[in-house]
Amino acid sequence: MMTTEKNEFPFCHWEEDTLVLNILGRPRAKKTKIGKVIGKQLEIYVAENPVRGRATAHRARFLAGELAVPESALTLVFGVCHTNKQLRISAPKRLPALIPART
Repeated sequence: MMTTEKNEFPFCHWEEDTLVLNILGRPRAKKTKIGKVIGKQLEIYVAENPVRGRATAHRARFLAGELAVPESALTLVFGVCHTNKQLRISAPKRLPALIPART
């Protein structure tokens, strides 16, 4: 059950207490941070090289901290070795300003 309109926030939606987030990965950045919304994805900059999934793993650790959940609460749906990714985050306890709260 989605509680947020996809048109309003095309990069994410809620399925009960799970946040589904579409990400555009930006490896080799100077600093790991959340960027802006680009189309149907949220930009995430990662200060790691995209070698053998290291950037994806670094991104997971960063997002777990930002959302105040253990890494085990994040599930990569697709995109382990690609810049386009989708994550499912179970019961995030904190949300960055760009991500809407569950209603």
